Amino acid sequence: MSHFWENEYVHTAAYCSVVILCMIVFLAIFELVTKYRNWEEIKKGNLAVAMATGGKIFGIANIFRHSIMQHDTLFTMIGWGIFGFFLLLVGYFIFEFLTPKFKIDDEIEQDNRAVGFISMIISIGLSFVIGAGIS
Repeated sequence: MSHFWENEYVHTAAYCSVVILCMIVFLAIFELVTKYRNWEEIKKGNLAVAMATGGKIFGIANIFRHSIMQHDTLFTMIGWGIFGFFLLLVGYFIFEFLTPKFKIDDEIEQDNRAVGFISMIISIGLSFVIGAGIS
């Protein structure tokens, strides 16, 4: 049985499964902190929400990519992934704080694609910085 757990296919499936579960939890947390409902807005065709959500998905996946590449155990990878997500969430709040002339969530909910695009790029960019810190 020990050979089963040492198999690279099993490791890859385990990492992928855990990251998918973490992504669902993290997206639910983002859903709680935003004023709009991501999936309802995406269903309505709100491209700004789709871009912002896509950036969050990419950011989370990229953070876990770095965590998987750098750490040997599943639990260590999860720990660093959670820490990276926390930093990404803090980055989201800083973005909201640094734009006092308008509310990011309101603009994205109103399908302001420019704000949605910037939100996406911030999530992606921060994920590379966070990933470099993890590495």
